[in-house]
Amino acid sequence: MLSTIVDLRSDTVTRPSEGMRRAMAAAEVGDDVYGEDPTVNRLEERCAALAGKGGALFVPSGSMANLVAQLCHVGRGDEVIVGEGSHCMRYEAGGGAALAGSQYAVVPGGGLFTAADVEARARVRSLHSPGTALAWIENTHNFGGGVVFPPGELRRIRELASGLGIALHMDGARVFNAAAACGRPVGELAALVDTLSFCFSKGLGAPVGSVLCGAAELIGRARRWRKMLGGGMRQAGVLAAAALYALDHNVERLAEDHANARLLAEGLAQEGGGLRVDPRSVETNIVMAGTGGKDPAALVRALGERGVLAGAVDRGRVRFVTHLDVSRRQVEEALPLIRAAAREALA
Repeated sequence: MLSTIVDLRSDTVTRPSEGMRRAMAAAEVGDDVYGEDPTVNRLEERCAALAGKGGALFVPSGSMANLVAQLCHVGRGDEVIVGEGSHCMRYEAGGGAALAGSQYAVVPGGGLFTAADVEARARVRSLHSPGTALAWIENTHNFGGGVVFPPGELRRIRELASGLGIALHMDGARVFNAAAACGRPVGELAALVDTLSFCFSKGLGAPVGSVLCGAAELIGRARRWRKMLGGGMRQAGVLAAAALYALDHNVERLAEDHANARLLAEGLAQEGGGLRVDPRSVETNIVMAGTGGKDPAALVRALGERGVLAGAVDRGRVRFVTHLDVSRRQVEEALPLIRAAAREALA
């Protein structure tokens, strides 16, 4: 049993550091609905510049950023091309269907897809058919195990989509992980899409908040959608200060999380007590471990009894996510406990 809990359920469980808390406490604030919060304004200007876009909008969550993007790009009854298991389908409570009126054309597989896949599914609106309004890139792809969308393929999709009049959105909740893994700046990836959303509350370690980046005109419309969805915040500079601190201090260190995830994956691949892990599939900070058809809930319980927290993502896999609150030493200490829990639960 560990002396402290090692929480590998998600990178959303991080807590603000002392430095981040000081930045929040000292934040200059105003009423953001009036556009008068100077810290929010600085954050939005910085994110727009980072993404190479005309504007940016600070919102409470990644789900809201993605929903607002759909509301800006998609008309009721239009279709969105997505990879299987995408967050907008799986974890956003059906918001796209309920509020944007969109439906999804799903590309099967691990969440990634090609320009050929888009071409095969693109539809022109007619009396009988929805029209394809948007292609949806999740980067990194959570349910696919934190895989990075290949920049070369993204470029080919961009060229095809432009010719077909299809917009491109990147759900970049973990786009900084993607950028670190592929050695490209975020702006280079953002240049290939019309809109980009990313989270501050995952690997970057802030407590709350995401941003949507895009053309100035689109962000103007997005601001009204945010208000309509109840996302207008007042003295939000307290939260924006945490996001600015995260951009200053927690981007470069993401490579440490990736190294810790590989350490975990390699350790479980060598001897996982019945868990099935392919280290070659681990590109960023997410490790998916197969349970060989056994109930993953039993494994999650056995792990919790030993002080290691993980999550069952479906009937055959458990997810481990490394982040700034988990050190290399903690991963090394957790490995034998994970093996023991797996031997007990998967026997």
